[in-house]
Amino acid sequence: MKKLRFHSPTQRQFTIGFFAVVALLALCRLIFGGSDDESPSTLNPQPSSLLNPHPNRIWSVPSYKDAFPDAQDVQILAANKWGVRPVKNREDAEHRKKELVYIAANPYYHVDRLKSSIPYLVPRAAVLLQDIGQTFYDSLYAKGVPLNKLIVTSVLRSMDDVAKLQRHNQNATENSCHLYGTTFDICYNRYHPVGRYVRDDTLKWVLCEVLRDIRRQERCYVKYEVKQGCFHITVR
Repeated sequence: MKKLRFHSPTQRQFTIGFFAVVALLALCRLIFGGSDDESPSTLNPQPSSLLNPHPNRIWSVPSYKDAFPDAQDVQILAANKWGVRPVKNREDAEHRKKELVYIAANPYYHVDRLKSSIPYLVPRAAVLLQDIGQTFYDSLYAKGVPLNKLIVTSVLRSMDDVAKLQRHNQNATENSCHLYGTTFDICYNRYHPVGRYVRDDTLKWVLCEVLRDIRRQERCYVKYEVKQGCFHITVR
């Protein structure tokens, strides 16, 4: 390897200074910069994370029972006002679809495998469910919580469905609000994950805030069901 020859002190000083600057820049890159194999997704995080860098605080509600006390006697009045005539069975429901909206496919909530109901609501209730799901999404983002979908566990029930449920579910009244297509149940101890895992308690606290606010807008009645693990909701 040939030795570098300098024709003057100025050239020698320039060369030494040049290598010193290069070494300094390399050190700065090592300390503050990234490696050359960083992918675009690392340099520019994709929106799939959907996490707010400045999250709001989660407050929830002081008491579930006090915040959501709307029992059957209150909800049935709204069900009679806004609902359809109760369906007798699944066959009867098939002939009533002009009055009802199919709600099983939605980006904001997941409909559970239904055993005692069918995924239909009156339009007014379908809009309410959509708004609850979308507001829940917005609230999760605002609070820096990974996205999860709500799970709908019960929707429109036929009179035959109610009769079968009464055999093992004491909350299934003969004149159920679910008969009118105005009412749905949202699970509070299970959620449908979209991204990372989140504790159910955290998601429940956020959901409570959403339902409390929408209830205060007088858009729905909400009952906190302890044994069934759900919020029983009827449109107003």
